[in-house]
Amino acid sequence: MRLTSSWQTLDLGSVTVEQGQAPVIIAGLCVLEDLDQALALAERLRDICNRRSLPYVFKASFDKANRTSLDSYRGPGLDSGLDILAKVRERIGVPVLTDVHVPQQAQVVGQVVDVLQVPAFLCRQTDLLLACGRTHKPVNIKKGQFMVPSDMKYAAQKVRSAGGLPLVTERGSSFGHGDLVVDMRSLVWMRQAGCPVVFDGTHSVQQPGAGGFTGGLRDMITPLVRAALAVGVDGLYLEVHGDPDAALCDGPNCLGVEQFDSLMAQVQRLWAV
Repeated sequence: MRLTSSWQTLDLGSVTVEQGQAPVIIAGLCVLEDLDQALALAERLRDICNRRSLPYVFKASFDKANRTSLDSYRGPGLDSGLDILAKVRERIGVPVLTDVHVPQQAQVVGQVVDVLQVPAFLCRQTDLLLACGRTHKPVNIKKGQFMVPSDMKYAAQKVRSAGGLPLVTERGSSFGHGDLVVDMRSLVWMRQAGCPVVFDGTHSVQQPGAGGFTGGLRDMITPLVRAALAVGVDGLYLEVHGDPDAALCDGPNCLGVEQFDSLMAQVQRLWAV
């Protein structure tokens, strides 16, 4: 197997991902709920990362188009969501990342955020990948739960061919009904994409289940993050909420702020090792 490592640095707004340096931390809400909450959380996560010299990017979705049930909360929508993200970027002074679901959203979203994201279920959608690439922005491509890890190089090539700057993110693979597993070998195979490799420690513990909602094994987040750091990653992607049990989306598989702080202390120590 031939691994490609053609990149050296990648700028995510004011933050730089650099080979061999501390991993970038992409963390925040699964989906935006309101402005005050987003500002408060972004500030707390920024300060935690700054204390530990970890580069930080705030993430949140304005719309979760792939919810299990029609009745599930999806978010504030494009216009209100982008307004919130713009205020977080300006007032907290951090780069911001958000998802796009259709090609028509890419240019509008790219004018506001520092990093666009292609959701896992859409990682093979050529028109979407090309539209994101045409913004000439960094594009985080989540690996589909159904994807062969090495095939993420083709998704990255699509973004790159249109002028974008890809990252690829592991978020687990479907394992029977209602569970995900992480094959740590995928973090090695995804290097073939020739771009930064990120590990999503929170979506990887999801339990897509029956009953109209997705569960999760929150206590498995830290062990998986530690394992991914041992293999070697360029970034970590984490869902965080001030009150996970009250979160309107993905509460069972997200961290509280204190848990995030504790995990970042471990990330700092493990990276030093």
